[in-house]
Amino acid sequence: MAAQPNPLAAGRPVFVVDGSRSPFLRARGRPGPLHASDLSFQAGRALLYRQPFSAQDFDQVILGCVMPGPQEVNIARVVALRLGCGDRVPAWTVQRNCASGLQALDCAAQDIAGGRSELVLAGGAEAMSHAPLLFGSAMVNWLSAFSSARTAGARLKAAAAFRPAFLKPVIGLLCGLTDPIVGLNMGQTAEILAHRFDIDRAMMDNYALRSHQRLDHAQQNGHLDEIEVVYDSKGHYYPADDGVRADSSIEKLAKLKPVFDRPFGKVTAGNSAQITDGAAWLVLASEAAVKKYALPVLGRIVDTQWAGLDPSQMGLGPVYAMAPMLKRNGLNSGDIDNWEINEAFATQVQACLSAWQDEHFCKDELGLDSAFDPIDEERLNIDGGGIAIGHPVGASGARIVLHALKTLQRTQQKRAVASLCIGGGQGGAMLVERVDA
Repeated sequence: MAAQPNPLAAGRPVFVVDGSRSPFLRARGRPGPLHASDLSFQAGRALLYRQPFSAQDFDQVILGCVMPGPQEVNIARVVALRLGCGDRVPAWTVQRNCASGLQALDCAAQDIAGGRSELVLAGGAEAMSHAPLLFGSAMVNWLSAFSSARTAGARLKAAAAFRPAFLKPVIGLLCGLTDPIVGLNMGQTAEILAHRFDIDRAMMDNYALRSHQRLDHAQQNGHLDEIEVVYDSKGHYYPADDGVRADSSIEKLAKLKPVFDRPFGKVTAGNSAQITDGAAWLVLASEAAVKKYALPVLGRIVDTQWAGLDPSQMGLGPVYAMAPMLKRNGLNSGDIDNWEINEAFATQVQACLSAWQDEHFCKDELGLDSAFDPIDEERLNIDGGGIAIGHPVGASGARIVLHALKTLQRTQQKRAVASLCIGGGQGGAMLVERVDA
């Protein structure tokens, strides 16, 4: 793995001054109460209300989103206008699958470091429950033939060619969660990692249970103050992440059947991230903007790393991204006070923990001289992760960076890493630090 320079080191410092997110709302077999733009708007509105500057003072708005709805083309611009940023503030949408929200933050940070922007609103959003049902090619071809028929006879002939099987829908979400190059869905790639690193079902279920227990503890103790209440059009309100199962148990998890490799697999709905809707925002600022508006500083973005790997083992992406980032900053595992590794699957995080400390893996796969020290799991996803919170793919990268900074603020610690695996065989990681006022 060739060493790369820190893309932010040569530029101006990049500060995070505030952030907020919506509750992450679990999909329940039907479209959820809010679209991605609605979730983004409501989380952003609460955030901007408390700022000492106007929404029109932003230099740009960047939002990560994988599958905005047909009424949300360039969803960043749609939301920016709804937030009152005005006609003159440009807005653009980025897409890097599961790390789209992290990509938005990286783009914003590099523009601030390079002097192109002073104040940026960046984040991610996804309403996975609103993923479309599509017509298959047979139905599309039939509709095309019928609509192009010009005579009654031609229309009758076209109509006679219709078959009920044409109406079988194509589930957009399943298409999006399947890699077109290797032909595997994300759950199948998790099964591959379970086999490679000898992770059994009990280990996965124990990890999943801990995720729910940690989120329940965080909710009970007020550790998620970045969440803003959102409201639907019927007056219902949603104050908290609703995917947590406080009454979960190993016995209940053990009863669930494998989903992706039946009947012999180990990955179940219980030890996988939930299908979820949510949005998260961060306000990034230059030092000049911090001074101009007398802004508080939550932390500083120190470094970012992107990496590629075999798509069939995409869950190891965090290892490929975190390793060079820590090496060039002269850090080892013990130097990181808080780790946020997105929980796409329990086995995916567990595989990352194993690979991280494996001498052969680090030498052969990463080109390092030695492995890293083990990651202390008491510092990892301490308030739960995607298994309990959910993983709205466009939003998760922004969520974990925001929560990492909030955790450093709460614990008065210094340094955190946020990282995700990315469908298609990539990894992304960001190093952040708390800044003393």
